[in-house]
Amino acid sequence: FSSPAEGCMLGCLTEHDLVETGVIKNDRSTPLASTELAIHRAIYRETAALAIIHAHPPHAIALSLTESEILPRDVEGSRLQTQVPVIGVKRGTRLRELTGEISQALNRYRVMAVQGHGSFAVGQVLDEAYHFTTALEESCRIICLLRALEPSSAQKLSATG
Repeated sequence: FSSPAEGCMLGCLTEHDLVETGVIKNDRSTPLASTELAIHRAIYRETAALAIIHAHPPHAIALSLTESEILPRDVEGSRLQTQVPVIGVKRGTRLRELTGEISQALNRYRVMAVQGHGSFAVGQVLDEAYHFTTALEESCRIICLLRALEPSSAQKLSATG
């Protein structure tokens, strides 16, 4: 399978940034792959996914710190997925230790979030997984904007400020 080289940015990926390596065994290209390689391998083994995107969308990360699930409120986001699970991270937990939980979530959902870290999305092709990733971030951005517009949020801000 193909994995982005460590440190590549999702919006700037090209074909040359992808590293092909085995799903089961390491090879010469394995050291060049993402540090989340073990998670990608588990998702491929334990789900029907043919494509995976792991990203660090800022609004999704922000909401993952306060929510146990993200409920898209926009039409596009809620049409794609009515809820997005958030897997919590205990202090000192390494992302690799959540591999089983991530794979389980992606058996039920097309996209999920890891608290304070980022998202994983699956599809039959990379474009599909990318679509779920960008839809999640857009839904989270809209939720953040709505919260900023809600009167109760404004009152809370003025009371603490």
